[in-house]
Amino acid sequence: MSFSMSGKPRGLVLRISFAACCAAIPLVVCLASSPAYALSEIKREELPPTVTPPADDMSPPGSTVPMPNPVGTPPPSRQPTAPAEAEPDSPADGGVTRPRVDPDTPVPEVIYDLGKLPEPVRRMHDLIVEACKGGDIEKLRPLIGTGDNTTQLSLTDIDGDAVAFLKGLSGDPDGQEILAILEEVLDAGYVHLDAGTPQELYVWPYFFALPLDKLDAKQRVELFKIVTAGDFDDMKQFGAYIFYRVGITPSGQWSFFVAGD
Repeated sequence: MSFSMSGKPRGLVLRISFAACCAAIPLVVCLASSPAYALSEIKREELPPTVTPPADDMSPPGSTVPMPNPVGTPPPSRQPTAPAEAEPDSPADGGVTRPRVDPDTPVPEVIYDLGKLPEPVRRMHDLIVEACKGGDIEKLRPLIGTGDNTTQLSLTDIDGDAVAFLKGLSGDPDGQEILAILEEVLDAGYVHLDAGTPQELYVWPYFFALPLDKLDAKQRVELFKIVTAGDFDDMKQFGAYIFYRVGITPSGQWSFFVAGD
């Protein structure tokens, strides 16, 4: 009996090749789909870090963000602006009416003797007090004056009639309360300020130029004739007397009667 050896190997090879092909199909499918799935599963921290170029790296112009100037260094293109010069105080803006309390200067003398006043000052003082005692606020009109010599009655400009303005400050319609305050202020002691200068003034009450924390017991009693204890506490917080005050120039002009800071 003879056997054909050529058919056996051929059939075996075909069967092996077919089986290999069948086994390879799932593997190819798996390999084809696995890259997309694996990439989506990569965690952010597993990605390679960004490489920072060295300081001497020659980058093309415009590829880097300029760093800001060091703190305190002004931009080179901005020129400093010169501060505006302060304008001197004037009677129109309340300069001479502001409290004259300077801790670095000696406390001015408190004067009660009206006989030490120059005659023009003494005469104006007495005329104002006489008008107040009479109870008729119209008596102040000729003393207030007109034009450039008008008495300053407010720290800001006022509209209308000066006497009507004073009546508006009073708690009563006839202005008698404001007359009482004016008389009380002029009954207090006074100070002589800026002697020998264009700003020379005689000012009532003397609290205008004294630190409130340095008032003695007698002076505080005199202050309470004009203001209340509550007003005094408010003024201490401000640092100066800011109630009504009167200024008269050496020539006898009634310079101001104002309140406020």
